[in-house]
Amino acid sequence: MSSVDVFENRSAGILLHPTSLPDSESCWGDERQNAFGTLGQEAFNFIDFIAAAGLKVWQVLPLVPTEDNLSPYQSYSVHAGNPDLISFDDLVKRGWVNHDSVQLQEKSRQGLAVLRRNLAQLFYQYIDSDGGAETRRQFEEFSAAEASWLNDFVLFSALRNKFSGSSWVDWPVELRKREPAALDQQKNELQDDIKCVYFEQFAFFSQWLDLKNYANQKGISVLGDIPIFVGHNSADVWAEPHYFSLDENGQALTVAGVPPDAFSESGQRWGNPHYRWDVMQGDGFKWWLARFGTQKKLFNLIRIDHFLGFHTVYEIPGDKPDAREGEWVETPGDALLQACFDRYPDLKLVAENLGEIPPELEELRLKFNLPGMLVLQFAFESDDNPLQIHHHTEHNIVYTGTHDNNTTVGWFNDMGEEERKRFGEYDFEAEDSMPWYLIDMALASAAKLAIIPMQDFLALDGSARMNMPGTPDKNWRWRFGWDQVDIGLAAEIKKRLETYHRTAE
Repeated sequence: MSSVDVFENRSAGILLHPTSLPDSESCWGDERQNAFGTLGQEAFNFIDFIAAAGLKVWQVLPLVPTEDNLSPYQSYSVHAGNPDLISFDDLVKRGWVNHDSVQLQEKSRQGLAVLRRNLAQLFYQYIDSDGGAETRRQFEEFSAAEASWLNDFVLFSALRNKFSGSSWVDWPVELRKREPAALDQQKNELQDDIKCVYFEQFAFFSQWLDLKNYANQKGISVLGDIPIFVGHNSADVWAEPHYFSLDENGQALTVAGVPPDAFSESGQRWGNPHYRWDVMQGDGFKWWLARFGTQKKLFNLIRIDHFLGFHTVYEIPGDKPDAREGEWVETPGDALLQACFDRYPDLKLVAENLGEIPPELEELRLKFNLPGMLVLQFAFESDDNPLQIHHHTEHNIVYTGTHDNNTTVGWFNDMGEEERKRFGEYDFEAEDSMPWYLIDMALASAAKLAIIPMQDFLALDGSARMNMPGTPDKNWRWRFGWDQVDIGLAAEIKKRLETYHRTAE
C-alpha cells in the first residue's frame, strides 16, 4: 500500500516531531535526560502505532538543522537534515560502523556531534572496503544529486565550526565574499570537517527516506513543514546573497517581522533578511523551485508556514531595533505558486493561514486549491467565531491545537471566564471530558482532514507543551514515553475515526 490523497476521503492524522519520539539508542545507556528522539527503531514503532489507530497522516515540523535553542524554525539551511536525528543503532544495523565504536563520551548535544565525527571516519573506511562498494555508489549518487546545495552547505558548516558559530558577515572578507582561492584553501584545510558533514547528510537522508517509505507502504502520508523565511546566518544566504536584501558587507537592509498589535506595542522583529523578490522572479524562481524540489523528496505534503508572506510581507529597516518603523510590501506569490505547479504538477501544499487574513490571500489560496488550517482552540475567542465547526468547509485541515498552542488540557484549564462561557454554550453540556470532547469536535468537522497533536491523544496538561512563542528557552524539548500510551489507545482512536467516517478505507 502507498500513501493516498488525504483530501479524497475523510481521514485523520497525528502531529508529532521526531525529536519528541521516545529514545532507545543504546549509546545513552540508562541516562536519557539529554536525549531526544531519532529516526531509529522508535520512529518505526510510532508508525506502527499510527497505522493501528487508523490514522493516515503523520505531520512533522521542519527537519532542518537547529541552533542551540533547538527551534526547527531557525535553521542554517533550508535543504539539509538535522544530524541530531541520526540513529547510531541504525548505522550499526546497516553495517556502516561497528557496535563497539558507538561510545558516547559526553552525554550532551556536543557529545553527539563528536561521536558523529568519529563514526564518519569509520564510515569512509567502510565504503573504501569491498563490502562497502554498494554503499559507496549510493553515497556518490546522493552527493551528485544534491550537489547544488550540499557542496555549499558542507563548506559553510565547516567554516561555521571553525569560527565558533559566529555569523558569516563577521568572517574574513575573502570568505564573506566567497573569493574562489580563499574557498579552495579552506576546503583543503577543513577536509575532515567537510567529510563529516557529507556523511551526516547522507545518513540523515538515508534514514529519513527509509522511514517515509515505511509510512507510505502502510498507507500513511507524511506532512512536512517549511518556514517561509530563512535565517541570516545560513548557508543559503551566504551562498546566494543576491537573492536577499543585503548591503555590500552582507548586513540585512530589511528584515522580517510583524507590526505592533495588542500583544506587543513594539511588534516583533524576527531578523530574517527579506528576499529580493524582483531577482527571484527574474530568473523564474529558481531558488524556490530548488527548495520545493528537496522538500518534495522528503514529504508527501508540505505546509507553508506564514503563507501570508506569499501575498505581503512586513519589512523592517535592518538598522532598527524593533518593528515600529516597518511597512507592508506586496510579494509575487501568485507567480511563484504558478511556477511551482508548472515545475511540479503533483506538488501538494497546505497554507498556514492563521490569524487575520486579508481576502486577497484567501483568493490566492483558493485559486491554487490549497487547504487551509482551522484551529479549534481559537474558535471560542468571540461569538459565532468562523473557526467553530458549523462554519467549516471540506478543503481544510482542522486541528485541536498546533505545536505553538498549549495542549488541549492546558488550554481548557487556563481558559478565561468569557471563553469558557462560550465554550459551555457550544458544547451542549457534553459528558466527555477534555481533551476528548475537542478531539471529537475536530473529528466531527466537515474538513476532510483532522490532525490531533500526540499530547492531546495522551491527555497531557500544559507541561507537555512543545513551544510557547515569544519565550527564549525550554521549548522544543518535549518527548513522550511508551509508558504514557494506554494499551487500548490505538483501538480507542480507531473507534472514534469510524464513528466520524475518517477511516479512509
